[in-house]
Amino acid sequence: MATDAPGANSRLHQTFPVLSDAEMARIASFGSVQRFARGERLFTAGETGAGMFVLLKGVVAVTQRDGLGHVVPIARQGPGEFLAEVGQLSGRPALVDGHADEEVEALVVPPDRLRALLVAEADLGERITRALILRRVALIESGAAGPVLIGRPDSPEMARLENFLRRNGHPYHLVDAAADADAAALLAQYGPDKLLAVCPDGSVLVNPSDEGLARCLGMVDTAARDELYDVAVVGAGPAGLATAVYAASEGLRVIVLDCRAFGGQAGASARIENYLGFPTGISGQALAGRAFVQAQKFGVEMLIPAQVEALDCSRENALGSLALKLTDGRTISARTVVIASGARYRRPGVPRLAEFEGRGIWYWASAIEAKICAQQEVALVGGGNSAGQAAVFLSRHAAKVNVLVRGPSLAASMSRYLIDRIEATPNISLQPHTELVRLHGAPEEGLTGATWRCHTSGQEHDCPARNIFLFVGAEPETSWLDGCGVSVDRHGFVLTGPAASSGFPARPAAALESSVSGVFAVGDVRSGSVKRVGGAIGEGAAVVALIHQHLSSTSAVA
Repeated sequence: MATDAPGANSRLHQTFPVLSDAEMARIASFGSVQRFARGERLFTAGETGAGMFVLLKGVVAVTQRDGLGHVVPIARQGPGEFLAEVGQLSGRPALVDGHADEEVEALVVPPDRLRALLVAEADLGERITRALILRRVALIESGAAGPVLIGRPDSPEMARLENFLRRNGHPYHLVDAAADADAAALLAQYGPDKLLAVCPDGSVLVNPSDEGLARCLGMVDTAARDELYDVAVVGAGPAGLATAVYAASEGLRVIVLDCRAFGGQAGASARIENYLGFPTGISGQALAGRAFVQAQKFGVEMLIPAQVEALDCSRENALGSLALKLTDGRTISARTVVIASGARYRRPGVPRLAEFEGRGIWYWASAIEAKICAQQEVALVGGGNSAGQAAVFLSRHAAKVNVLVRGPSLAASMSRYLIDRIEATPNISLQPHTELVRLHGAPEEGLTGATWRCHTSGQEHDCPARNIFLFVGAEPETSWLDGCGVSVDRHGFVLTGPAASSGFPARPAAALESSVSGVFAVGDVRSGSVKRVGGAIGEGAAVVALIHQHLSSTSAVA
């Protein structure tokens, strides 16, 4: 049993459920029995494990090593309990250590069979899935697993890595070198201005990139992908994840690629309150996280982070398929491709903007940025729903939030419920007819203030805001489509349906199909989309029927 205080609540029982003999018998056909001697390691943090362990006999101690030599006990589990968390759905490296406290007999269920179990045994699968998710949440909340980040907590590089790990649902532990002697001693070997990431296997990275940290943590592999996929989805936002879930649940072989994290722009939304079925709202990260787990449950392969460099539509490869070329040199072959790469926030033409990106200029508002600007005056530029959600979220942390919009009000671009919320929040100040014109500070010290101008009066206002959040429209992520023949509108968004039918001499393009047969577009990247989470998810679901039609027609021709 898990060792926790007596009187454990229902959430604890859901996190560490005890299976009945009948339930373990149902699991037996999905795994094989293995035996472990006392002291033997069942799984090791940082190493790919065998899958889920269902304990039939004996006790296993679960502990966490932080890379600095510290070992923290997490739980002791016995007969009827199982050892696994979300990472085991896709064969990711373990986040914790598990060793036998005595002779252990366990039913070992490998990742592919675990996914089959969750689908075949609906009621039992629901209990197991809930436990896997809650265990990952507990590791994230406790900071009791994952890499150790050592450096200045308020540094821009630290914020970057924290954002990357949080957006990918990966636990980590932040150590302020000024308050921890062991961390300070380690940092002294590399230089006081460095940022260190200590991986679970003990390796130390100095000022790592997102990709470098991901490789160290085993989040991505380097194996060649020579197989042919039915669907390759580029972008793991709401539209891409919806496509993946529906396509994989209907038996298609699916791979999803994203250059940074699952969730897209929606994943950075503090609270979405107009999404059907969630009357009290849900954070974008929570919604995306559930979809991410759901996709893996149905066998979707995830490559995150993985940067797509180009789409080859010539079909001249050995498989006669579409080909995605990655920046790491690998190629993904697929019978269909779904463009769900979304859009990135536009950078306004403000002098010196690039100097302060990550040093006071932000394009999202997460808990990390909220902590940085606690009890400060901040400014936010933009009048859309994302801007409104960010303003309301930041108002709970900042002393004052100035919202700058070029128009006379928010009515033309923001949902009414958000306008009402902003008007009812005393520390949000709306500045209409206003634009940001100058930034103050030096790169080494970061942003120290800004100036904005009112168009109607011509007056300028200097504000000591050290953090400014920009939500000023979006530009499509479509540069990787250059040279493939995919038609885009004058703003770069992908044309679909009748607008893209010039590429189809024999038939019109399907509703969500681009000008290239077998290449579809959904969500924010598609020309004419509504740029809402609900719309993106709807398009992601709808495109699967069109994919089936395309696959059927091409199979018939073949």
